[in-house]
Amino acid sequence: MYLPRILDDVPSRAGKSALLLALAVLCTTATAADGDLAKASQNPISSLISVPFENNSNFDVGPQDSYQNVLNIKPVVPVQLTENWSLVNRAIIPIIYLDKRFPGSSPNFNAFGNTHTRLLPAAGSRDASESESQFGGGDILYQGFLTPAKPGKLIWGIGPSIGLPTGANEFSSNKWLVGPNAVVLAMPGHWVIGALVSNVWSFAGDDDEPDVNEFTAQYFINYNLEKGWYVKTTPVITADWKASSSERWTVPIGGGFGRVFKIGKQPVNMALQGFYNVVKPRTGADWTLQATVTFLFPK
Repeated sequence: MYLPRILDDVPSRAGKSALLLALAVLCTTATAADGDLAKASQNPISSLISVPFENNSNFDVGPQDSYQNVLNIKPVVPVQLTENWSLVNRAIIPIIYLDKRFPGSSPNFNAFGNTHTRLLPAAGSRDASESESQFGGGDILYQGFLTPAKPGKLIWGIGPSIGLPTGANEFSSNKWLVGPNAVVLAMPGHWVIGALVSNVWSFAGDDDEPDVNEFTAQYFINYNLEKGWYVKTTPVITADWKASSSERWTVPIGGGFGRVFKIGKQPVNMALQGFYNVVKPRTGADWTLQATVTFLFPK
């Protein structure tokens, strides 16, 4: 592997830091956590408290091949409601950076921290070459999953998604969002296989902003190896139902690998994935490098 040549293709310090950190930690010789903890960390509705930091470095965005970085902080806190039922609470808190070459003066983001598919220079907006780099928080999304406290071979959860217009103006839909979400998975042998789907609609907010109707589906396939290592693919497919059919879908393919291990007494899950968007709107990224660090808090 020619690491300097790879780093030359990563245009930002944030992207280079994420890549170097991921490679350094994944190559550590720290004692691996057991396989049960690895599988539990791959189950989005397990009884495990976790705090993932998911950094998405998006490359070749828009007509000027710009760079965009979205750090999603995604704490997961399960609460046992009764002997038979649990509520798994998850928030998605995006922190966003846009390269100064990014076209258009007022970019919007959807509730999942991804570039809004209608992101195009508006009539009378500044020329793309005059755009400034931008940094700030995006809209927060809450997801709740009601799930059996003692799941069987098929694990499932259902509940609401609620989007809060908390982001900076540049990164907010300025709309309140609501909709259902559901997850189903199985964990046979070394595998963790499942899917999470959601759709949100706007029901309140700034009347001058466009309405929101957005679908998200994430399938996840993990195969666990020895000493906490695993290979995985977890692409996120999105659709903006308000966009034209040619600008509606983002469909990535790809995958990567990870490891669950301990730093001192603290269990950590570290993963590195790459995705190429085989279908995307004109303003979407060509490909994404995703580095995730998750702090695990088993009971």
